[in-house]
Amino acid sequence: MRLKARLYLTVAAIGIASLLAAAPAQLRAQTAVAIDNDDIGGVVTGANGPEAGVWVIAETTDLPTRYAKIVVTDDQGRYVLPDLPKAKYKVWVRGYGLVDSPKVDGEPGQQLNLRAVPAPNETVAAQYYPAVYWYSMLKIPDKSEFGGKSNIPEKLTQVDWLKQTKNIGCIGCHQLGQQSTRTIPAAFGEFKSGEEAWMRRIQSGQSGEQMTNQLAGNFGGAPFKYYGEWTDRIAKGELPKSKPPRPQGVERNVVITSWEWGTDKQYLHDLIASDRRNPTVNAHGPLYGSPEYSTDNMPILDPKTSKVTFFKMPVQDPSMPESLGPGHAASIKPLQASAYWGDETLWDTRANNHNAMFDKKGWLWIAATVRGMDNPAFCKKGSDHPSAKIFPLDRSPRQVAMLDPKTMKYTFVDTCFGTHHPQFGYDANDTLWLSGTGPVAGWINTKMFDETGDAAKSQGWSPFILDTNGNGKRDDYVEPNQPIDPAKDKRIVPGSGPYAVMPSPVDGSIWYTTGVFGGPPAFLRFDPATGLSEVYNVPLPAFGIRGGDIDKNGVAWGSLSSGHLASFDRRKCKGPLNGPNATGDHCPEGWSFYKYPGPGFEGLGDNSAESSYYTWVDQHNTLGLGENIPMSTANLNDGFVALKDGQMVMLRIPYPMGFYAKGFDGRIDDANAGWKGRGLWSTNGDRTPWLMEGGKGSKPRAVHIQLRPDPLAH
Repeated sequence: MRLKARLYLTVAAIGIASLLAAAPAQLRAQTAVAIDNDDIGGVVTGANGPEAGVWVIAETTDLPTRYAKIVVTDDQGRYVLPDLPKAKYKVWVRGYGLVDSPKVDGEPGQQLNLRAVPAPNETVAAQYYPAVYWYSMLKIPDKSEFGGKSNIPEKLTQVDWLKQTKNIGCIGCHQLGQQSTRTIPAAFGEFKSGEEAWMRRIQSGQSGEQMTNQLAGNFGGAPFKYYGEWTDRIAKGELPKSKPPRPQGVERNVVITSWEWGTDKQYLHDLIASDRRNPTVNAHGPLYGSPEYSTDNMPILDPKTSKVTFFKMPVQDPSMPESLGPGHAASIKPLQASAYWGDETLWDTRANNHNAMFDKKGWLWIAATVRGMDNPAFCKKGSDHPSAKIFPLDRSPRQVAMLDPKTMKYTFVDTCFGTHHPQFGYDANDTLWLSGTGPVAGWINTKMFDETGDAAKSQGWSPFILDTNGNGKRDDYVEPNQPIDPAKDKRIVPGSGPYAVMPSPVDGSIWYTTGVFGGPPAFLRFDPATGLSEVYNVPLPAFGIRGGDIDKNGVAWGSLSSGHLASFDRRKCKGPLNGPNATGDHCPEGWSFYKYPGPGFEGLGDNSAESSYYTWVDQHNTLGLGENIPMSTANLNDGFVALKDGQMVMLRIPYPMGFYAKGFDGRIDDANAGWKGRGLWSTNGDRTPWLMEGGKGSKPRAVHIQLRPDPLAH
């Protein structure tokens, strides 16, 4: 299919010269667009006049790292690329229904009118569609095939299958549906069927063991048939049944700036720009990347100079094992050769920097490994640590580190509980709350740690206890496998444990998404004042949950596997919030659901195949859509989606195709500078950056997303 696509694009290019020959007189007749000396502006026209809602992309390699800026044309085909660093740029047009126009030379201060090039046929046009349009072609087994009635393991349900197919499984690590995954690499050789090809494909690289254990083990190999049929149909010429709309309304006001950072072999999980409680922290400052399993070298991007540097994160014991292999989500060595890198081992981390948060001082607190898995004695049974006396902990796969960007001093903060996502509370102690903590809530009193340097004294943890006896206080409790006792409370283990962590700015409670990889998907509430917890399960027909955040009103938001953005408002609950019946299913009225954009899988009713990884709430209007706007990563739609006044706003990154993020952050650089002083920050977080447009050699890109008042503002 890749060869066919290239052939079509080559054929389409043959007629470009004749199209351009007729263009100059018509383009000169258009009214010039107002620009400054650091802008490029003009008009995009096509065969039928102005081209509205298409992207204009300017890219340069003259700066310290590859740099690009992207805008959208207005309803008259006009565009302005604002605030470009001085450099020579290649400028072109991309849009749905088109093929990329020839790349022309441009410099800031120049009027540059452009000619759009129509796609010669639907097959070529579809090569530019976001992944969700292709991935929704995947067939999902009918409900009648579950329950031991086919080769699907009897214990699995259709919901289990969909969660694996979407953001809890495959799309939890990388995008599916872009060209590189809807085709089979020739390097793998010849296969009798697509099913056989997929058996080989998923064994590739250092995640090969994990993928094989899931698809061939837990799912009995049944998914190979469906993925194989999918790629076979595409190879025979089948196309998506729907087409993406061009940007409309406020979506045309987006300005996207991107920088290459990282390397072509290692991926980035996330980045951080500011303190989510006070987004003016680190104004105009550098961005810090989190490479997770790939490397100990943290990339740092200075957006003012477009310069990328690296900081090698240390560990307490340099001889400790790599943070790979058993107990981790990646293997030490590839299971089978990669189509891109052969048998080369790409990932070699010990620090395992998952992601980070700024505090109000501008210090960076990181969920990172500082030692091996075995916990120190103060965590274990027999310790006099207050938390260990209640619930001792023997192992933790990841702890916490702190980096002072001014001095680059890196401090180890050894925790007994595991860590995944950090988030600061709103209390006087600047308490850092963590997810990835398993059966407990875990926290660090950062004020105390700053004063004492004592990690043991500054941390605490607590099991999750439901107030099932309904007296409003924490009492003796029964264990998770024991029945409810009317005189006692009940301890719960929330499925696979806390995944996202969300301190409430309203009442100091701590919320989590739980049951992501096992157990009922839910929001979990922990009250530090009482030590009591509450759990609220996702009600059917919605299902599955991954990332989440909380708004300024205390409403929790999350990314669901069912293709929804969900909210839960505890204030809407009609029944008791404690007592013997308050065990998860007692407040369905607190939930609301908003379907993500994009086509859905056939045979499942009205649904979206979108598989969002994470949700974040813009509490402080860092983008410009307003305060308290929930946003999600749109992992199959090449960008992000925001919920504004009940409507979804798509923030798409059209170049390079295959953009996939695992998180984002907002920052206000200058509150008095209007739209130019604020914006969202994110990075391509796909574990396999070589699968996006550009192929082998592509590097992760940091992106700055801004929203101007109109498409021509500069």
